[in-house]
Amino acid sequence: MKLNIDVADFINSRRISPYQWMILVITTLIAAVDGLDVAIISYLIPSLSHDWGLPKAAFGQVIGAGLFGVAIGALTVGPLSDRKGRKTVILLALALCAIGTFGCAWSHSILEMTAWRFITGLGLGAALPNATTILAEYSPERHRARLIAVMFVGFSLGAASAGFAAGWLLLLIGWHGMLVLGGVLPTLCALLVWAVLPESARFLVVKGAPAERVARILSRIGQLQTGHDIRFTLPELQGVQHSSIAGLFKGGLGLGSALLWLAYFMGLLVYYLLTSWLPSLIVQTGQPIAMAAVVSAMLLVGASTGTLLMGWLMDKVRPTLIVAAGFVFGSLLLVHVGRGLDSFLELEVCVFFAGFFVSGALSSMNTLAAVFYPTQSRASGVSWMLGIGRFGGILGAMGGGWLLGAGWDISRIFMALAVPTLLAGLALGFKCLRYREVHERAAGDVVGAH
Repeated sequence: MKLNIDVADFINSRRISPYQWMILVITTLIAAVDGLDVAIISYLIPSLSHDWGLPKAAFGQVIGAGLFGVAIGALTVGPLSDRKGRKTVILLALALCAIGTFGCAWSHSILEMTAWRFITGLGLGAALPNATTILAEYSPERHRARLIAVMFVGFSLGAASAGFAAGWLLLLIGWHGMLVLGGVLPTLCALLVWAVLPESARFLVVKGAPAERVARILSRIGQLQTGHDIRFTLPELQGVQHSSIAGLFKGGLGLGSALLWLAYFMGLLVYYLLTSWLPSLIVQTGQPIAMAAVVSAMLLVGASTGTLLMGWLMDKVRPTLIVAAGFVFGSLLLVHVGRGLDSFLELEVCVFFAGFFVSGALSSMNTLAAVFYPTQSRASGVSWMLGIGRFGGILGAMGGGWLLGAGWDISRIFMALAVPTLLAGLALGFKCLRYREVHERAAGDVVGAH
């Protein structure tokens, strides 16, 4: 007797199993390693500037090269997973991260470091969207936002750990040792992924993999009926003829894709300017580098808190509305900082809440993309949003160097950053009005237009 099993319904109808918790742990580790590698270079700029006798603004090209690599990695290597598999691309991405970071550790000039940072960026650009995708495809729909939020707390904590580690280890092992550590971690993570992480069951169904292979994976999530000739299906596959990239614009999804890209572009412009240059801006106020590193890390601690709260709310209220509100509140906070603060303690508190609203909303956008696209386009949808947005990150990282060189202080920069933050909130607000959300759908994975 032939038994058809809907993979999406199989996952959605069951409690989260220990096997799915393990997938969450591994993808969170991937995100943490990604976050550390993204942030580490910004904490090393003051030391590199001193050792190489170059102005801090000169390292804007190193940061920009890394972000350009992230964009290229997301736009090219990321969509490869919709053809070759999520796990395969994650392994490739982690290998590129390790090779590039080791290369940076043994660089002797800014040109060498720029080239190696670009290679690192290629890996960073491919790792995160594919980790997001594989977690989304193993998460029950009712818990998906919260689980992805937990994963992105790993990213924020990884980035924050770069700041805390810099404040503690930089004097002991120097920038060279910090970069070696940054290369060892993705190497270890790749070994764990290779040994333990499964390929996405949804992807295997899309690609027509043998039912026995899918059954072995799903049997670790819940009990399968035996004694039947099992066929695994996904309702969203009916009538689908387009490629993964074309799927970002089919079925009324084009406008939503553009709005996601605009919001993420603006959000990353703000995020990367702050994470890349906030330590240098704080040093400019007369604070020591150790204090600047710790205060800058508060941005990422705030991001972790904001991501968790928003993830919880997104499973209960319209997700896009929650993220849009985060950006709007973040813009108001940036204006408050731009008007001037009375104490360093107040700056610490404001940096924390800037992370809470702005970075929390930015991390939550990965959930919006993951639930917006169907399986055959999901990795491409997430990675293209991340890739397009990274050009905003490039503008923010390099623009911070230009503004620093022009003598802008921390107040003027925060005031200016309120504008793109507000634009991100407005773009998502319009998307919220235009599209139904995950809670309003009767079936399937595709978000429909009103």
